[in-house]
Amino acid sequence: MVGCGFRAFTALLIMSAVTLSALALAGYVTPASSVVLVRGAGATFPLPQILDWIRLFTPTHPGIVVSYLGIGSGAGQAAFFEGTTNFCGSDPPLTHKAWLKHHGRVMQTPYLLGAVVITYNLPGLGNATLRLTGKVIAMIYAGKIRYWDNPLIKELNPGLKLPHKEIVPVYRADASGTQYIFTLFLRKSAPSVWRASWVSKVAKFPAATQGFGRGGKGNPGVAEVILHTPYSIGFVEWGYAIEKRMPVAAIQNAAGKFLKPSVEGLEAAAAEAVKHLPKTPLGDFSRDLNYIVYANAPNAYPIACWTHLILWTHYKNPAEARALATFLKWIVRVGYHHILPGYAPAPQGVRELVLKAAQILESEDGAGAGG
Repeated sequence: MVGCGFRAFTALLIMSAVTLSALALAGYVTPASSVVLVRGAGATFPLPQILDWIRLFTPTHPGIVVSYLGIGSGAGQAAFFEGTTNFCGSDPPLTHKAWLKHHGRVMQTPYLLGAVVITYNLPGLGNATLRLTGKVIAMIYAGKIRYWDNPLIKELNPGLKLPHKEIVPVYRADASGTQYIFTLFLRKSAPSVWRASWVSKVAKFPAATQGFGRGGKGNPGVAEVILHTPYSIGFVEWGYAIEKRMPVAAIQNAAGKFLKPSVEGLEAAAAEAVKHLPKTPLGDFSRDLNYIVYANAPNAYPIACWTHLILWTHYKNPAEARALATFLKWIVRVGYHHILPGYAPAPQGVRELVLKAAQILESEDGAGAGG
């Protein structure tokens, strides 16, 4: 979800080490054409998990080197369609228009669950958990609630001593899948406050356009702004909040329950959403985030989400197709048993889609007109 930044730089360093390790494990002292390089780029929402999977995958598959660079979903899609990468990681799926344009040549599937969390810097709050609704969060970012002791916030948090301090809403300064998911949640949970035109990867809402908020580049940038700005509030990917030990709000879901993020909450949202997915990776996934964000399930965390892989159905180099298929099957059979904090494995219906994508790649070695 984040753009170029700390995690992207980390990815580049780790990928270099992974590449060298793979070649060393294979016993190659000179460049070897039999080592297949599979290049991916895109969303950094899944970046830590993908890098950990690569670390585990490489020693047992020395003839395959998988690389992945976190450059953001939009840049990742551009690189994929320009032919500079073999696969793309993207938080949003292809738009319906893009899917129609490439129908039959491109496939996509969700493959990893995660969450966007609301975090804050409220001096004096201690270990107490803040409770918020989508409507209250929307009103904060729309400029309709400006102080922490607003009656609507106090009503949700009886017993908490909230200060009469101005709220500093923090947002993504770069185009971001995280921001798209956050704004989609606000639109679904508070349609009377949040305009449809504010649902975007780019910050188009009043906190950004009217100057009373602060922007941060990438999840790391947003986290740093919040950590160093008293009385601020913002949204980051769950893993960053865990890593930085940031407080996380309990958010009201569609059933009226206030929930903090949990693996169980993500799985509950996915169990409902997976019912609406296409049955093949060749299908149109353009609305699938609408099913999992603010899912209509009693125990669903309200800002649960999944991230996607985008691949060609056929590749010019059959070895690349076989290598990609091997990696996808490994994710389902092994990778989902090694999930980092902040993520959850895909439900069965999604696993079947990932395996179907691998099967398509393996048919006639996936050789053809793709990248």
